[in-house]
Amino acid sequence: MGTFFRNQRNFTRFAWLTLGFLILVILWGAFVRATGSGAGCGNHWPLCNGVVVPRAARIETLIEFAHRVSSALSGLMVLALWVWAFRLYPKRHVVRLGATLSLVFIITEGLLGAGLVLFEWVATNASVGRAISMALHLVNTYLLLAAVTMTAWWANEAMLGRERPLRLRGQGRVGWLVGGGLFLLLFLGVSGAVTALGDTLFPAGSLTEGIAQDFLPTAHFLVRLRVYHPLVAIVTGIYLALAGRAVAAERPQQGTPRLARALIGIVAIQLVAGFVNVILLAPVWMQIVHLLLADVMWIVAILLGATALTQKEVEPQITQVTPIASGNL
Repeated sequence: MGTFFRNQRNFTRFAWLTLGFLILVILWGAFVRATGSGAGCGNHWPLCNGVVVPRAARIETLIEFAHRVSSALSGLMVLALWVWAFRLYPKRHVVRLGATLSLVFIITEGLLGAGLVLFEWVATNASVGRAISMALHLVNTYLLLAAVTMTAWWANEAMLGRERPLRLRGQGRVGWLVGGGLFLLLFLGVSGAVTALGDTLFPAGSLTEGIAQDFLPTAHFLVRLRVYHPLVAIVTGIYLALAGRAVAAERPQQGTPRLARALIGIVAIQLVAGFVNVILLAPVWMQIVHLLLADVMWIVAILLGATALTQKEVEPQITQVTPIASGNL
């Protein structure tokens, strides 16, 4: 058993497994919100309706309780990842850093989820406080995914014996392109979370009715904000497509072009999915698919940035001109 925990390959696999499980927990959380089951356990936390395990529970209670159990399990997995990292890797190793950040963000993730319940920002609550908490929750979730992704990636690089430091300074245009892309994805995620909340609380009977609601001056602010998400998505998609190609051209090693192509492909699929989501009036299953694509897009962008920012700038090739001998004139 001790040999198992001293194996870097096993740690790397567990890190990727933790990332995959976190995505499932996030998607189930979106299902809780989309089905209005957030108040299934009342305003009790960490207990559910005042008990550890609810009995004769309603379907909303079962949905919310399942989310709490899966969230707790994800927290235990991240805690195990952190302990394992400190036992396996030496002091000041980047894998320890990634695991520590993962632990910090899983704790804040739990606290934000508890706040939603204790302040009753669930079910049909349409307050500004809930919208702000949803935005903060989304940002923290993305940071958690980034931390676990980097932990797994750093562990994989260490296992293959090709550890390279992540350089943030002196990256020139590539650094700004990567930073700009990640910022836009965060902003897009926040606008998407607020839009999804508006779609859940104020569903439209038809596409025409939904568009009319978006521009009514008397409409709820969550409804009026919905119109901006598609615009942000289009701008972000165009930026990521152009930035991905530019980053791959300037940092062509370590699979950067492959990651850039993957990012561009996911962006295209996500834009189509967003269009379908609007046409179908945001059904629950389509919201889940849309969120899954958003999470994958964020992870691929993180990996693209990581591979690009560990490379040195490619020096331009200088073509030498051979002088023409005078006898050949």
